[in-house]
Amino acid sequence: MPSDAKQLDHDLNSLKIDRSRRRQPDGLSKWATRWILAGIALFVLLGLAATAFRFSSQAVEVEIYRVTAKVAADAGDDRGIVLNAAGYIVAHHKIQLTAKVVGKVAWIGVEKGDRVKESQVLVRLEDSEYQAQLLQAQGSLQNLLSQLQELESGSRPEEKARAAANLEQAKADLENARISLERTKGLFKDQVVPKQEYDNAQARHDAQQARVEALAKELELVRLGPRLEQIEAMRGRVRQARGEVALRQTFLDATIIRAPISGTILERAVEKGEFVTTSFVGERGAKGYVVSMADLNDLQVELDISQDDFAKLYMGQKAIVTTDAFPDRKYDGAIAEMSPEANRQKATVQVKVQISKPDEYLRPEMNARSAFLAREQAPSNAGSPPAAKIVIPTAAIRDSGGKKSIFIVFEGKATERPIKTGNSTSRGIEVAEGLIGGEEIVISPPTTLKDRDRVAVRTKRG
Repeated sequence: MPSDAKQLDHDLNSLKIDRSRRRQPDGLSKWATRWILAGIALFVLLGLAATAFRFSSQAVEVEIYRVTAKVAADAGDDRGIVLNAAGYIVAHHKIQLTAKVVGKVAWIGVEKGDRVKESQVLVRLEDSEYQAQLLQAQGSLQNLLSQLQELESGSRPEEKARAAANLEQAKADLENARISLERTKGLFKDQVVPKQEYDNAQARHDAQQARVEALAKELELVRLGPRLEQIEAMRGRVRQARGEVALRQTFLDATIIRAPISGTILERAVEKGEFVTTSFVGERGAKGYVVSMADLNDLQVELDISQDDFAKLYMGQKAIVTTDAFPDRKYDGAIAEMSPEANRQKATVQVKVQISKPDEYLRPEMNARSAFLAREQAPSNAGSPPAAKIVIPTAAIRDSGGKKSIFIVFEGKATERPIKTGNSTSRGIEVAEGLIGGEEIVISPPTTLKDRDRVAVRTKRG
């Protein structure tokens, strides 16, 4: 038994792990591991390739447009747009209504936005002072009229009779003086009276004779009446007085301020009790005008055109006007005014477009855009029909470094084709080369869309 125990201990000791020795893998196990890893990698790559192929073969959804060649029914709308410009709507004639006289506002009868008719009373000023001035001028005129009537009527019969009586009395006195002179002269010759008495009698006679002559002329003047020069002078004074009355009446009438035209009140500048003046005023104090108004049926678009683009425009040129507030509403217009001088600081020329038929949607100072149409060209052959044009939406064009192209959809694939464009129109852009009509093109092509990519039609227009 002891020998058996020793044998058992020997067997147990032989089962211990010898950590000092390291077991090396054999060559077959090493290559098997490598092949397994390579297989896994190949499987992953095949999966990725299948996924990429599946995604690459998936069709891109696009919106397409069928191209048609059309003859424009309305040349004014389909002619090329040579220039687009932005500006503001303005009233053709904006009026700041001022007073002709100074005074306080006694009454104002309009509000901003009110529509008024021509000659309608808008504002009344206090007029008591002007009424007093008118009465004073009328009194002066009446006084002068009475004097003129007196001159034109001439002397009264009583005045003529008195002048004649005075003359007769003077003649009688002259006769008495003559008799006294004859008597004194005889006595002087007989040396009865001194020479002094004779001289006195001669002087009395001469004085009476002169008085008779004066009264005779006075009677003649009384019979003739006033001189024509006196009458004309008085008539001039009367005309002057009439002018003063008319002036004072004008001042009185000016205290009532009326609308000069039919239009709309844009601004109410005064209130009751405020003072209105006719001279220059500042921000505070008396007001220089009472209201501003304009005829909103006479509107224009004011534009500052760059000098580089000014040569594209001409007087009477047609335009299509739109506003930012109502972009879907279009208005016909035409160039009605071109400034005779340019703005040196801004390098622009001011142009005004007259709007043909403005409506209640348009307001002064609104932002507006004008699309100026190309000049109408006369056809080379009057008997030939107008040429058809191909116009496509602007969104269908891809611009790459100045080279324009579109994508044509055929048999489920998108083919990129270069084109040459013409003028812009209200419906899009004319295509001069690259399309003949009937093609289906992609609108707003995605940036990832490439030539020969598969596409799926989402919507269709045209």
